Amino acid sequence: MTSDEQTTRDQAAATTATGERADLLEALAKQRHFLRFTTRDLTDEQAGLRPTAGELCLGGLIKHVTSVERGWVGFILNGPSAMGDFTAMTEADWAQRADEFRMLPGETLAGVLAAYAEEARRTDDLVATLPDLDAAWPLPKAPWFEADAQWSARRVLMHIIAETAQHAGHADIIRETLDGAKSMG
Repeated sequence: MTSDEQTTRDQAAATTATGERADLLEALAKQRHFLRFTTRDLTDEQAGLRPTAGELCLGGLIKHVTSVERGWVGFILNGPSAMGDFTAMTEADWAQRADEFRMLPGETLAGVLAAYAEEARRTDDLVATLPDLDAAWPLPKAPWFEADAQWSARRVLMHIIAETAQHAGHADIIRETLDGAKSMG
C-alpha cells in the first residue's frame, strides 16, 4: 500500500467515526501522513541512514511510532500490564528497545510501512468502537510517569497524536538532511 493509499484509508476511518472520535482520528491521520511522506521515493538503505548528529533514521522512527501505538493500544485494552514495568527493565531490554530506532539487517522500508499501516488500522478500529473514552488505567511504573497517575483512553490517544507529530518533525529534518526534500514548504 502506498503512502497516498494509506492516507486515504486513514481519512476514511476518521469519517466513519463521529464527533470527538472523528476529530482524534483526523488529527492522528494527518500526523501519520506527514511521517510516512518523509519516506517517499527512498531506498531501504536511505531509510536506514542516520545523517544527523543523533541516532535516528527514518525507518527507525516509523518502527518506534508503530511500537508506541501498539503499546498504548494494549494499555487502553488491558491496562499497565500490557506495557510492563519500565523500572524492572534490564540492559538487554533497553538494547532491544533501542533497536526500534534503527533499520536492522533484513528489514525493508516496505515492511516497516506495512507494519505501521496494520497498527494504524488496529488503533483506528479501537477508537471507532471503544465504549468509553473516559475509561482509565493507572500508568505503568516508569521514571518518566507521575506516580499513581491514571490516563484515560482519550489522554492516551492525545499522547499518540503528540508522539507521532513529534517524530514526524524529526523525520522531516532527517529527510531534508538526506536530500533536501521537505514535507512542507
